[in-house]
Amino acid sequence: MKPYEELKLNETWDKVFPQSDKVEHCKVTFHNRYGIALAADLYKPREAEEKLPAIAVCGPFGAVKEQASGLYAQTMAERGFLTIAFDPSFTGESGGQPRYMASPDINTEDFQAAVDYLSLREDVDPEKIGIIGICGWGGMALNAAALDTRIKATVTSTMYDMARVNANGYFDAEDSEQARYEKKKMLNAQRLEDYKNGSYALGGVADPLPEDAPFFVKDYYDYYKTERGYHARSLNSNGGWNVIGCMSFMNQPILRYSNEIRSAVLMVHGEKAHSCYFSRDAYAAMVRGNPVPENKELLIIPDAVHTDLYDGGGKNAIPFDKLADFFKAHLK
Repeated sequence: MKPYEELKLNETWDKVFPQSDKVEHCKVTFHNRYGIALAADLYKPREAEEKLPAIAVCGPFGAVKEQASGLYAQTMAERGFLTIAFDPSFTGESGGQPRYMASPDINTEDFQAAVDYLSLREDVDPEKIGIIGICGWGGMALNAAALDTRIKATVTSTMYDMARVNANGYFDAEDSEQARYEKKKMLNAQRLEDYKNGSYALGGVADPLPEDAPFFVKDYYDYYKTERGYHARSLNSNGGWNVIGCMSFMNQPILRYSNEIRSAVLMVHGEKAHSCYFSRDAYAAMVRGNPVPENKELLIIPDAVHTDLYDGGGKNAIPFDKLADFFKAHLK
């Protein structure tokens, strides 16, 4: 294989959560089939000697591994799994140019590349690999599970269906051919501006926060723009994605074959999350006509909003014991 780009990794602890003394931590790299080098934090239970079940974690959409995915990975390592939290292509410490782009294909491939990497580690049992996708990477995780038979168990947390939200807007408010046409006109005009300017316009979480901002915008601001979750490499904490970065999601229904997932799936969402309809509808579609519906579960967390499942929201909203039991039951 050809040499892949060399990544510059920060070796100091720069997470938004405290380091655990129960696990070993190191930085690792791997590559996807497009030749993009990916950066990850690896967490491993201390003094583990046998081959371990492994979990790859990614998300939220626009976050980095030093935020929610790292918290999930470290906490699951405390419960006996070898885990990696990785930055997707074009973001964080991972490679890929131009920066701050998203792709339903490449980002699904990122999960599969993580499975490649874990499967070939000497300290991992390749028959016991699962994935966790948070927020927008929940949809990518389901797409990967529908495609990759090596994935034995999948958890989605506070999932976004990125195809649906880009095509139809929040709460399906733009669910009409005319609305999509106007959005496509705007995005294609932006493409010309970007090409003419030789740079990409960015768009992210509103800052400063407007007084009349809807709740879900305030929810994002409270995580990404404050000490609670701010990180210097996080898109959502700073300038955001390229405005045209998610354009291809508009006609790429990534959950089309979710009802062919035979492996186990646990979908977790907050009862009061603005995004809860994504998981409710995706779960219903996944089990409809599925040859193995009995290993699928939708878990709704009472009173939790969207970002409560990023870091617990100060109320222990993330059901880590449930996640550990789920993976132990299905990675065996």
